Amino acid sequence: MIVACSSQSKIKSSSKSSGKWISLFDGKTLNGWKESEGPSFSIEDGAIKVAGKRSHLYYDGPVNNHDFKNFELKLQVMTRPGANSGVYFHTKFQQRGFPDDGFEVQVNNSHTDWKRTAGLYDIKDTSATFVKDNEWFELYIKVVGKHVITKINGQTIIDWTEPEGAAAPKGHPGRVISDGTFALQAHDPKSVIFYKDIMVKPLP
Repeated sequence: MIVACSSQSKIKSSSKSSGKWISLFDGKTLNGWKESEGPSFSIEDGAIKVAGKRSHLYYDGPVNNHDFKNFELKLQVMTRPGANSGVYFHTKFQQRGFPDDGFEVQVNNSHTDWKRTAGLYDIKDTSATFVKDNEWFELYIKVVGKHVITKINGQTIIDWTEPEGAAAPKGHPGRVISDGTFALQAHDPKSVIFYKDIMVKPLP
């Protein structure tokens, strides 16, 4: 477990090695994660259940001292009908509102927002739907330098490189490639989503 005090130093050391997948979620508790507004996150059947008002759950644990620049991230996701959520990277804890820093990888298979799962929200969106609600699927994110790849069940959805001199888009002042932690989004009270098997591979 990444939250065990006796093993934190070992995890910090091993997490610096590239080529190793490391769990960010123990399947039982929210240890290593910090919620902003909520409460909108709980544990159900070994998964993080998202259900409630707007809030964000930030990884705040020992792996890489919750600071990632180049990485691979993979997680299992299941959406309920009409759900809207997202997975942030290169972000940092923010007590209120939608995160200003970092990028949001959209999670949305049937919400009224046309921007669908695996798109880089307001940067490189996709309107195509690749998976169904009520079914588990793998969401994968890779960042190396300014190059971002997202996949659903192994299929590449977004392959994007931030251009030189890029400026953050309106409404997202910190949406530029940098470094930071991960966060899961609770978008609205009608959205129910599940996340599990959250794994990261830090890259040099």
